[in-house]
Amino acid sequence: MPPEPHDADTTACTPGEARGYALFATAVGHCGMAWQGALLVGVQLPEDAGEAQTRARMQRRFPHLAECAMPPQVAAWASRVVALLAGVHDDLCDVPLALEAVPPFNARVYALARRIPPGKTMTYGEMAAALGEPGAARAVGQALGHNPFAPVVPCHRILAAQGKTGGFSAGGGAATKMRMLDIEGAFAHETLALFAPRD
Repeated sequence: MPPEPHDADTTACTPGEARGYALFATAVGHCGMAWQGALLVGVQLPEDAGEAQTRARMQRRFPHLAECAMPPQVAAWASRVVALLAGVHDDLCDVPLALEAVPPFNARVYALARRIPPGKTMTYGEMAAALGEPGAARAVGQALGHNPFAPVVPCHRILAAQGKTGGFSAGGGAATKMRMLDIEGAFAHETLALFAPRD
């Protein structure tokens, strides 16, 4: 079922110009999604102050795009994000991303992150090693901090060493990261207090 529009002033996109952004409700709050043609341009996880703040963030991130109704393909992507944030395991790997403005190293990080299935995690160091650059854990973290596609590029599945959460730039910070992992059933790092089994 496609996400419902959340703004009475939302209009149809200009015919022949399939680009814009829209907000949609999920289990963790209102997310935003921007598209251009057949490509996903960006996703915004919920801001702390709710829908209005998320909309303002989308307007700042995508000043060249107007808020409008989602075309069917974009609505399908949004529906899958809704399902993911409700616990459905979908890796979203087939959603096409607009990567032309993404630095090459970041693109490699995002491609690897997309191969981590829901419910699983890696560390920044493991990511760097898998990329053939074992000393680049900090650079991996920086790339993930600039991820414009979360959670389609699932940066929440990458943790710091020794089971620490690491950073997360979405509203709510590390608490949101842990909530998303909890929704996915990610209990791989038993040193995380939230995931530790209770006696």
